[in-house]
Amino acid sequence: MTILKLCSGNGLSASFRELMPAFERAHSCKIDMHFEPAQILLREIKAGLDVDLGLLGTGIMEQLSKEGIVVSETVRALTKNGIGVGVRKGAAKPDMSSVEAFKQALLNARTVAYTTEGASGIYFAGLIKKLGIEDAVKAKARTQPGGLVADLVVKGEAEIAVQQIPEILAVTGADYAGPIPDEIQQYSINAGAVFAKSREPVLARKLLDYLCSTEAAKVFRARGLEDRKSTRLNSSH
Repeated sequence: MTILKLCSGNGLSASFRELMPAFERAHSCKIDMHFEPAQILLREIKAGLDVDLGLLGTGIMEQLSKEGIVVSETVRALTKNGIGVGVRKGAAKPDMSSVEAFKQALLNARTVAYTTEGASGIYFAGLIKKLGIEDAVKAKARTQPGGLVADLVVKGEAEIAVQQIPEILAVTGADYAGPIPDEIQQYSINAGAVFAKSREPVLARKLLDYLCSTEAAKVFRARGLEDRKSTRLNSSH
């Protein structure tokens, strides 16, 4: 059986686990899925990670395109999502109606969970510094390199979790409290591309087409991801 290797940030993991079985049946193949935070994946890719298709943020994907690691003509934007807050199921949801309310919610929380190497966590670390509450939040932070930090609120190890919305929605036992305020929101656009050294480039392109389909878009929306209409990214290549 043909094995197709796919790598992606954690925000798409729940969607892919739902989508892949149908593709595997249709093409008599097996999809080997590898999920890590963006910066960890980038290091692995630079170190020679064996992969056929990747789904990553547009900034990283453009970098890989320029370096010839992915086939530039295959790069396509797929989804868009923002950052949100998660709490333990049934717990009171913090007020995030304004930047000041969100800032106060972070100060009031006993513990705050976020990643250190995921896109949302890196942004959040800069945001709390900009808001002037870096020391206060870091003093009660519960961090991990990647993964789903809403798991920490489910376990009772953190009161609130800040991460990309699809990653919060992927955690059973967590409630999505809502997005962070528009004025400080950061959206991530995820793009897919076939790797230049893919052993199965034809099948990889078929999978990318499938991820651009109406069927996939429905699953993405249900998982907190907005459809990007499979727009081809601007590229100098």
